[in-house]
Order: sequence, then C-alpha cells, then structure tokens
Amino acid sequence: VQLVESGGGVVQPGGSLRLSCEASGFAFDHYAMKWVRQAPGKDLEWISSIYSGGEIRKAADSVRGRFIISRDNSKNILYLQMTNLKVDDTAVYYCARGGPMTGANSDYRGQGTRVTVSS
Repeated sequence: VQLVESGGGVVQPGGSLRLSCEASGFAFDHYAMKWVRQAPGKDLEWISSIYSGGEIRKAADSVRGRFIISRDNSKNILYLQMTNLKVDDTAVYYCARGGPMTGANSDYRGQGTRVTVSS
C-alpha cells in the first residue's frame, strides 16, 4: 500500500488549495478513504471521509462548508479542495485508508503534505 500526498504549500488566509493523494498497491475503489491533519503540537485530527464509490461524504465541523473531499476511482486519486483557509488550518495533511469514518485512526497513512496559512 502506498499513499502519496501533494499540493501543499503556503497560502494567505482566505485562499484556496487542492490536495491530491495518489494511491497504489491496493484496490482503491474498494475502500473508504479519509483526510486527517496534525497541527504543530496537537493530536491527529480527522477532517473528512468518503465512501468507496464516492456516494457518501462526511466532514468535521471545523471544515464543513470550506473543504470538499472527492475521489477519482479511474485514476486512484483522492482529493481535498480547501477554500477560505484560516490560520488554524495550518498543519500537515495526510490521506489515509481504513479506520472509522469519523475518526483519525487508519490502517495506512501517507507521508503528508504541509499546508501553511499565513499572512
């Protein structure tokens, strides 16, 4: 199993970014996927999940209405579209497989991509 995130960077408050996660080594379209993040000095936080077929999505209160999770099963890619970014969104963002739909636990997680929101 390999999960490789990309798309992070430095953005001003109110800005947008789209994160991608390329998955390989397993049947991507058979698994629900999620994004989690870890801010400096804080625990891992669940952000959003999507069912295997993309028909059901869940999002944490902290990002609902600003972040949208999606997937392209034909390309084995998971996305996170982030808008109206806030300083508190600064964190390393990971895509992950498995675990509860609304929890940060997982059986596999990528290496992460860093997002910094700063003016």
